[in-house]
Amino acid sequence: MKNYFAESELRCQHTGIYNTDPDFLAKLNAIRHECGFPFVVTSGYRHNTHPIEAKKTRPGAHATGRAVDIAVYGKQAHKVVEVALKHGMTGIGVQQKGAGRFIHLDDIDGGLYLIRPTIWSY
Repeated sequence: MKNYFAESELRCQHTGIYNTDPDFLAKLNAIRHECGFPFVVTSGYRHNTHPIEAKKTRPGAHATGRAVDIAVYGKQAHKVVEVALKHGMTGIGVQQKGAGRFIHLDDIDGGLYLIRPTIWSY
């Protein structure tokens, strides 16, 4: 399958480190392919020192290399959620109010402190 994403899009915006899980990237490419429109990644991997991650008591999904935020809204946001569910995404966050609309996708299993699968809104 075609790779639709450059490493630069998925690197930690704080450290520049690329740590996207290959299996997650394969799922993300499959979702992008099925949706049929470009994805603008606003956040990919986040190193533990990234300001957002550093505030957390436990590393978040982005710190696993198995999460991404995609700038999308309206019908395209609905399509991303629909297709993501078919491709095994276990965490879907929906921010569709005001500026900065996006969909968060991850496929982590949750471990000890997260309930998965789940969908939430910001």
